[in-house]
Amino acid sequence: MSSASARPRGRQVNFFQALALLIAFLLMAGVGGVLAAGLVMPAVATTSVVTDTSVRLFDDLPSELEPQELSEQSRVWAADGSLLATFWYQNRIVVPLEEIAPVMQQAVVAVEDHRFWEHGGVDVAGMGRALMTNLTSDDTQGASTLTQQYVKNVLIETAIANNDVQAIQDARVAEGTAGIARKLQEAKMAIALEKRMTKEEILQGYLNIAQFGTSVYGVEAAARHYFSVSAKDLNYLQAATIAGITQAPSANDPIASPEQSQARRNVVLGTMRAQDMITEEEYQAGIATPLADTLNVSDSGNNCQAAGGAAYFCDYVTKVILESPEFGETRENRRDLLFAGGLDIYTTIDLRMQAVADEEIRAAVPDTDPTGIGHALVSVEPGTGKILAMAQNRTYNPRTDPPPGPGESAINYNTDAPYGASTGFQVGSTFKPFVLAEWLAQGKSLNQSVDASSKEYKSRDLSAACIPGNPFASLDADPYEPKNVDGQGSGRMSVLSATANSVNTAYMNMASQLDYCGIVEMAKTIGFHRADGADVEILPSTVLGAQQASPLTMAAAYATFAANGTFCEPIAITRVTDSEGQELPVPSANCREVLDPAIASTVTYALQSVMTDGSGRRSQISGRPSAGKTGTTNENTHTWFVGYTPQVVSAVWLGNPDVKLPMQQIRINGRYYPQVYGGLIAAGTWDRYMTRALDGLPVATFAPPSNRLVQGTQTRVPNVNGRSVSRATSTLEAAGFTVRVSGTQEESRQPEGSVARTQPAGGSRASEGSTVTLVISNGQPPAEASGGDEDDRASRGRDDRDPPPGQDD
Repeated sequence: MSSASARPRGRQVNFFQALALLIAFLLMAGVGGVLAAGLVMPAVATTSVVTDTSVRLFDDLPSELEPQELSEQSRVWAADGSLLATFWYQNRIVVPLEEIAPVMQQAVVAVEDHRFWEHGGVDVAGMGRALMTNLTSDDTQGASTLTQQYVKNVLIETAIANNDVQAIQDARVAEGTAGIARKLQEAKMAIALEKRMTKEEILQGYLNIAQFGTSVYGVEAAARHYFSVSAKDLNYLQAATIAGITQAPSANDPIASPEQSQARRNVVLGTMRAQDMITEEEYQAGIATPLADTLNVSDSGNNCQAAGGAAYFCDYVTKVILESPEFGETRENRRDLLFAGGLDIYTTIDLRMQAVADEEIRAAVPDTDPTGIGHALVSVEPGTGKILAMAQNRTYNPRTDPPPGPGESAINYNTDAPYGASTGFQVGSTFKPFVLAEWLAQGKSLNQSVDASSKEYKSRDLSAACIPGNPFASLDADPYEPKNVDGQGSGRMSVLSATANSVNTAYMNMASQLDYCGIVEMAKTIGFHRADGADVEILPSTVLGAQQASPLTMAAAYATFAANGTFCEPIAITRVTDSEGQELPVPSANCREVLDPAIASTVTYALQSVMTDGSGRRSQISGRPSAGKTGTTNENTHTWFVGYTPQVVSAVWLGNPDVKLPMQQIRINGRYYPQVYGGLIAAGTWDRYMTRALDGLPVATFAPPSNRLVQGTQTRVPNVNGRSVSRATSTLEAAGFTVRVSGTQEESRQPEGSVARTQPAGGSRASEGSTVTLVISNGQPPAEASGGDEDDRASRGRDDRDPPPGQDD
């Protein structure tokens, strides 16, 4: 047995029984009134079998009606109060009767139920006339009162809410025995409803529940859709247009069927004139006015395409709602809340900055570029996590049939997989600031020198204490030998120089002096994570950016540096209210200090050096302090620039999102590039965008760096003049210095092959870990022999002896 046949439906009636019941109802109503008929009929006894059966059947019909909470549209708003998009199962905005223009109320009553204020829920005269017409002709008349129509709509809405397809069909049936039975049910419910609701409450309910167009429900949504005004501001022409729709919502839709809609509007105007709701002058002026002259259509759509350039941000907002437990226990609950809950969702998007982002992204790489290169940019506010702009060189298209065309996509390149279906992109050297933060956290400094020479790394060179065994054992058979892409380096250089020039070999040397687990944990603490949700892998190449992340993640992580160590989860939503105006909980930015402010400001100081050219002149955002980092992956497949001022952090990505495409010997936007680096297109887009985005904002400065972390711990350089190279090296390394031997010799009174002098000189102070260069003597005294003893003693400092233990500082 099917579920439909198994479901109890009450006693079935044939046509004659239903007709007899309706006649009995009308007769009783004629004698004692509609309300009396509804109350007395169940107790009537008669010798007529048919009538008796009908009376008992009337008693079987349900009389209780509990209106459900109506499905309403939800709205997404920009930070300036502009409407971005709407979402709905039914495009409806519920409003109280006092917010509906009186003329709108009059128009509906006039054309649908002019005796509404007098009857008790059922119009006996109208029902009798309709019955006779239906029985004696091919015409069909409904004769339903507004109360009965409200009942019908409530039954349909309840069935939809319960996903009861059979009940929906039952509520909509209009002909034959079933149609008469439905009319009886509506009549009885209408009588019962009028006992416990006022006429005003019923009218309010009807005006909010009825369909006023192909996809418009309720007069408020209709007023906004067709005329771009609220229902309280409708004039009589607009009211007549809307009132005329509900008889046949699709056929009378002003947009889909303007001629039919205008004809129906004029019928309503005539009815209003006949009932003295408008004057003759208003009537004549109304019917002479073309419908098109009155329309001012506002279509906010039913998805994020209506948000235009901010469509991907809008899509991200919807994904946040669908993925956040604050909005419901299950994803289905959250979706129902979004599409039926009447939410007002207030967001962080700055439409001025968004427009600039969209322009600059598309100007750099048009969506029609034959390479298929993708270009994306996202901005966040340090210290709050607010997402200010989110753009990419694609047109948002969520449809699957037909699929998106060239230059279109539903994938959001700026976000993680759950929030836009992108799995992120390798970040390249933009990962290096996380390594630098761990370097500084371990007490090391920017001025400390590291070896930038290319070398092979085996398992003994790297450590990862959190992984049991030897996590880098494979390197013994296949050593890791990184190369430099963005920068060049050899020999020794300071960490500051290695950062400014993005020297991979230098940063790999830094990593060999740290623990990989500490580096990865530092990155995660600052805000880095993979876009696909997997854990960050510990691989030799991790420190050079082999992991995939989203631009939003990179912007949020760099905001930790811009905010002096405070990390905030990126947020798109600031406030949400439900249909009753009550505030709902929203995902929190959860701002907290995760990094020592001294480390954060020192990383920023280092990243400021990236923003200068060889002359030391600021090369980006003229007149504003800024910091940032380029990123270029192997074979130039992905390039980045992530940079910031104290007010705004922006991450820019460039690459092919669909295939691995080396950006070498390639023409992008009509320009030929031998190789594309992060400092080219991505940095150029960042520069132009940030210059415009920050226009009008005050110039802000960064917190000063820690002198200790820049210079390091200052230690006196031991005097090793006259010692052998090996002994001098041992002494200096024991004092915490790195030793370099000069490639040339010089004249000195020191023995040949011994140390003639050091740079810096013995007795001076230098940063711990910095490099001391040994200059070797050729054994030949300098030509200026006179006074040589004095000069030599002076060059050796105050004392040739090594300082006592504990006095090196």
